[in-house]
Amino acid sequence: MPDRRTPIAADDRTWAVPAPVTAIQWSAMRVDTDPARDGVADGGVAVRLTEAQALPNLLAVLHLCGAGKLRCSEKTQRPAAATVAAVTSVLAAGDFYPDEPIAAFAWPLLIQAGGLAELAGGRLQLTAKGRSALGRPAADTIRGLWRSWINNAAIDELSRVEHIKGQRTTNTLTSAKTRRKTVAAALAACQAGQWINVNDLFTTMQRGNLSPTVARSERALWKLYISDPQYGSLGYLGFADWPILEGRYTLAVIFEYAGTLGLLDLDYTDPAGARDDFRGNWGTEDLDYLSRYDGLHAIRLNPLGAYVLGLAGRYQPPAEQHPTRQTLKVLPNLDIVATGDLTPADRLTLDAYADHTADRVWTLREATLLTALDAGRSLDQLRQFLAARATHELPNPVTTLLEDTATRATRLRNLGMIRLVECTDPALAALITNDRRLRTLCRPVGDRHLAVTIEHEPEFRKALRTLGHVLLVDTAV
Repeated sequence: MPDRRTPIAADDRTWAVPAPVTAIQWSAMRVDTDPARDGVADGGVAVRLTEAQALPNLLAVLHLCGAGKLRCSEKTQRPAAATVAAVTSVLAAGDFYPDEPIAAFAWPLLIQAGGLAELAGGRLQLTAKGRSALGRPAADTIRGLWRSWINNAAIDELSRVEHIKGQRTTNTLTSAKTRRKTVAAALAACQAGQWINVNDLFTTMQRGNLSPTVARSERALWKLYISDPQYGSLGYLGFADWPILEGRYTLAVIFEYAGTLGLLDLDYTDPAGARDDFRGNWGTEDLDYLSRYDGLHAIRLNPLGAYVLGLAGRYQPPAEQHPTRQTLKVLPNLDIVATGDLTPADRLTLDAYADHTADRVWTLREATLLTALDAGRSLDQLRQFLAARATHELPNPVTTLLEDTATRATRLRNLGMIRLVECTDPALAALITNDRRLRTLCRPVGDRHLAVTIEHEPEFRKALRTLGHVLLVDTAV
C-alpha cells in the first residue's frame, strides 16, 4: 500500500475515464488513515481533517464580525492585516501555516460573498442573514457559502499566486467564475472518503476535459510572466505548462477555499521545495516556491464536502461533535464560570452577551443583554448555548433575567424608515388622513405631520395628486 506522503507517478495509476467523459471515476490513493496520525505534524508533513474544524471556525468568524473586529478594503474586499491576525487567533487549530495566511485570509471573503456580512466604513458587520446563521446548522451555512463563492467570489483566486505577474493586463485572463465552476465540477467527481494525489488530480482533470483555462489566448500568455516581463514571459514554449497556470489556480481554489470551508481533508507540507515544475522558467532561481499552495500533496473529499457538493442528501456531523462538553457553571449571582477549556467560538459567544469580569468568569447583566439584542442577536441562542454547556440547570435568577429582558425588548417595534411630511395647517393634515385612499398609506404625527413609510411613498404621492396636492422632491424633512 503506498504511503500518502510519497508522490505517485501518474503512469502507475489505474484510470477509468469513459469516452466521452460524463463522470470521472477517480483512481483513489488509498492510504493509512490511522486517527492517531491524522492532524499530527511528522517530518514536516501535516494531515488536516478540516471538517470538524470548519464548523466551529464559521461561528467564531461570525462572532468576530458581529463584535466589529474585522476590517476589509472597501475597494477589493480583502481583509486587513489586523483582521487576518484576529481570525487566525480564533481558528480551532490555527491556520494551515504559522506565517502564511490561508484560512484567515479566506474567511472574511467567504462571508462577504455569502451575504453574511457587508462593509460599512471599512468594517464588516453582520447582515440579517449572517445573524440568523448563528442559530442555523453550520453545515447548511457552509453549503451556501461554497455555492455563493462559486458564483460570486470577491477575487480571482489566481491573484493569490503573486509570483505570476501581469494578471491585471486587459484581456489577459479568462472568466474566474468559469474557472471556479470547472474546479468545483472536478471536486464533485471525486470519490468521497478516498485520498487522491494532487498530481493525479491534475492529470485526470486534463483527461476529463475539466481544465480551468487561465489565459484568453496564446497572445495573452505573453502578458503573463515571472520575475521579468520579457525573459520570464509565459509565452515561451514550455513556460506555461498546465501545472504552472491551471494547476496553481486549482491549488488555490481547493486549498484556500474548499479546504477552509472543510470540504476536503488535506495532506500537505511546507511549500518551499515541494514542487519543482516551475524551475525551468527564467527568473525562478531565487524563488522558494511558485505559490503558497505548492505544499498540498493529497486531498480527500469528506462527508461535509460530499453534502456541500450535492453527492449526499443529508449531513451527519462527526460523532465527536454530538456531545457538547459541559464546561460552564452558571451561578445564581449571574456569573458564568468556565470550568474547562472553551473553544474560541464559545468565548466569543460569551463576550457578545456578558461582561468578561475575570480570567474565566463572565457576568450577565441587563445592559449586556440589551446590547446584544440591539446588535441583532437572539436571547434564545444564548439560552440554548448555556443549557447545552452548563453543568446543571440554569438557576432561576438567570432565566428570570432572560425572560424580563426579552419582554422589555418587545415593547418597542421597528416599523422601518419613514418620510415625515409637514402640512401647513391641521385642516390639511385631517383632509389627507381621512381620505379613503390616503388614510391607509400614512399615519398622523401630532396635528400637522404625517408619517409615510418608504415602501408606501410612491403610492402616497400618486394618491396625493388626485387630491390636488403634491409633495415636492426637495421638500425639507
